[in-house]
Amino acid sequence: MLAKADCQSTDVLDVTPPSRASPLPQGSALSPESVGWPTPLLSPPHNLSIMPPHHSSSFESAVPETPDSSYVFSEQVGHLLRKAYQRHLAIFQQNVGDSQLTAVQFVTLCALRDHGSSSLTELVKATAVDQATIRGIVERLKARELITLEPDPQDRRKVIVGLSETGNRLVQQTVPCAGKITELTMSNLNPAEQVAVLFLLRKMIDDPQD
Repeated sequence: MLAKADCQSTDVLDVTPPSRASPLPQGSALSPESVGWPTPLLSPPHNLSIMPPHHSSSFESAVPETPDSSYVFSEQVGHLLRKAYQRHLAIFQQNVGDSQLTAVQFVTLCALRDHGSSSLTELVKATAVDQATIRGIVERLKARELITLEPDPQDRRKVIVGLSETGNRLVQQTVPCAGKITELTMSNLNPAEQVAVLFLLRKMIDDPQD
């Protein structure tokens, strides 16, 4: 009986418990999904860009370009001449003695004194004032009776501008003040520099073709 019991217990110990995993068909591939494992993160394909999208060209155009430091407008001859002339005009108004007389009006009166009665075209050439501006100057001088206007005998559509007696007296009274204005305008220059700047200005305005 004891031997029989040992045999039975041996049979019980040799029994292997059944496997919990279901058998796989022969030749099938083992994958994470098939066994319930979490899917790993996949790397992006080599041809897939992960950079942020490129901004539009309007953004690029909004970025200011680096200014060209080789051109400084405040050092250009035109700007410097304009500032010098503005300084001269301020000195003129402070020292002319007639608050209603502007520098260009005085130049027009002097041109009539030096060249005599003239047409508007001749005044434009003598004063270096454009046609539209000279018309306004003539109107204001006529309103003050500093000039006279007469029809051109050769062309009745044109007028001849002359210097009136009142205008002539005003020119004579203003000339001493004008000399002082010139001195004040060039007061920062020594005598040699004053001669040089006038020489250079004349040279600049000369037409090389003449």
